[in-house]
Amino acid sequence: MRGIVFALLAVLFILSACGGKIETNMSEKVQPFRFTTEEQKQLSNKDLEGQWWVADTIFTSCKTVCPPMTRNMAALQKKAKKKDLDVQFVSFSVDPSHDTPKQLKKFGDKFGADYSNWTFLTGYDFKTIKKFSIKSFRNLVDHISGSDQVMHGTSFFLINPEGKVIKKYKGTSNKEMDKIINDLTKVQ
Repeated sequence: MRGIVFALLAVLFILSACGGKIETNMSEKVQPFRFTTEEQKQLSNKDLEGQWWVADTIFTSCKTVCPPMTRNMAALQKKAKKKDLDVQFVSFSVDPSHDTPKQLKKFGDKFGADYSNWTFLTGYDFKTIKKFSIKSFRNLVDHISGSDQVMHGTSFFLINPEGKVIKKYKGTSNKEMDKIINDLTKVQ
């Protein structure tokens, strides 16, 4: 009897290791959206259904956290490509009045973005992105009084194929990019 229990536990352990489970720290549904890309096309949450994706919030005139976050997203994109992971990357601008599609394209180019699976979004007003970011990612966005800068969170968010945000990571940490790759490897 003890042997059977041990064998069942071993099988369960092996299945759970291969079952695509990762430790989550969020459970939020991405709010419906249809925004403008750096290529002046439309991208919606419906377009991303059935795919794993990683999202962040940035703006192109950011003087602090956005450049390192975008460098990390570029590094993450390269690591995912090397591992042959099927994942999309989406960067939402939190300064849509300044960040035109052309401006976002220039910003993405600066960091070597591969637009085949990385999209930069704008085409909405500030109130819309503020509400969207809070409801979808629990990520506060607000104007900084007396400044052209925008306050926003520095997390990267992992979204599952059902459109649910299941995990957040420190977007300013190089080490966190390996955690994202490890989690994506488990689920794909």
